[in-house]
Amino acid sequence: MNILFLYPHWTGDYGLIARYFARQNAIWPPLNLAVLGAMAEKQGHQVSIIDGEAENLTEDQILNRALEQKADLIGLTCYSPFFHVNDSLAKRLKEAGCKTPIMAGGPHITIMKEKVFYPEFDYLFLGEAEVTFPGFLDTFEKGGDLSKVPGLIYRKGNEQIVGQAAWIEPKEKVKGSNVNDNYAMDEFPLPARHLLPMKKYHLGTIHGRKHFTAIQTKRGCPWTCIFCASAVLNTTRVITRSPQSIVAEIKDVITKFPFVTHFYFNDDVLFLFEAHIKEVCRLFISEGLNKKITFEGATRANQVNEPLMELAKEAGLSRLAFGLETVDTEMRKTMEKKVPLLDYGKA
Repeated sequence: MNILFLYPHWTGDYGLIARYFARQNAIWPPLNLAVLGAMAEKQGHQVSIIDGEAENLTEDQILNRALEQKADLIGLTCYSPFFHVNDSLAKRLKEAGCKTPIMAGGPHITIMKEKVFYPEFDYLFLGEAEVTFPGFLDTFEKGGDLSKVPGLIYRKGNEQIVGQAAWIEPKEKVKGSNVNDNYAMDEFPLPARHLLPMKKYHLGTIHGRKHFTAIQTKRGCPWTCIFCASAVLNTTRVITRSPQSIVAEIKDVITKFPFVTHFYFNDDVLFLFEAHIKEVCRLFISEGLNKKITFEGATRANQVNEPLMELAKEAGLSRLAFGLETVDTEMRKTMEKKVPLLDYGKA
C-alpha cells in the first residue's frame, strides 16, 4: 500500500512576526510519524511524509501534493494546540473529493476520543499507535475484522466502534541490570528519517543554530502533577530503551546525515534513572560521540548532582531545562509538583 503522512504548517496561525521567531528558534521533526513510517516500511509498504511545517507549505500546497500522491491511507498526528489545523486539512481533503481513508492519532485524539470523531476522519488511534498500527495495516489491507485491532475508533455501517486505548506493556526487568528499566522500546525500529527533509530541522543552541534531530530514550514520568494529562495518557508508566540502542541510533543518524550535530532528548525526565543516563554518557565518551555531537533535554531539578553533571557535560550535554511553573509555595502544593524550591538553586 501507499501510505502518506501529513504534518501541517502549524505555526501558520501565529502571525508573521511570531511565526518568524518561532521558526528561528526551532523547526522540529515529527519523530512519531517517522517511527510509524519505519514500521510500515518494515511491512513492505511505500511511505511518504509531507512536513508542511519544515517546508513552510500552505494548506493549499499540502492539499495539492496529497491529492497528487493517490495514497491508500492518509495519516495525521494531533496535538491539542493545533488539532484544528489537522481537522481543517482533513475536511478540505474530503471536500476536494479525496476517497482515501484518513486516520489520526496523538495525545489530543487519545484524550478526546469519540468527541473528535468527525465525518472527515475514518480511523482514530487511541494510546500508543506503535501497538496498533502494524496490525491495523495488515487487517486493513486484507479487508479483515477491525474489531480485533486494539485502540481503534472506526465506523461499522452507522455504528461507531470505540476501542480501549492501547499501550506498550513494560517487559520484565532486564536480567542482571542494575537499572530500573525493561528496554521495551528496543522493539521499535529506528525512525525513518530518510522520509523527512532533514536539512530543514534547526534548533537554536548555546553554540549557535544547528541542524538537529529529536531522539527518545524513555517514555513516562512517575509523578502526577495536576497540570499533566497523566491519567488519560498513561504517562506514569515508564518504558525505556537500552543505552546501546541509543548509541546505535545516534551513529545511524550521523552516518546518514553528517550535517546533524545536535540531538534533543525529548524524554519526559531525562535523568529519571541515574544509572541509565550515566551508562549512556559513558558510551558516548568511549565511542567518541562526545567529539562529534552535543545534546540537551529536560529533567527535574532534584535529580541532578555534581558528579552526574560533570559526566554529562563531558559526554556532550550543552543545555538542560527544569520545569519551574511557579515559586508560590501554596500553589506548588496544589499542583503537586514535589520538587523543593531550594533544589532549583542547587541545580
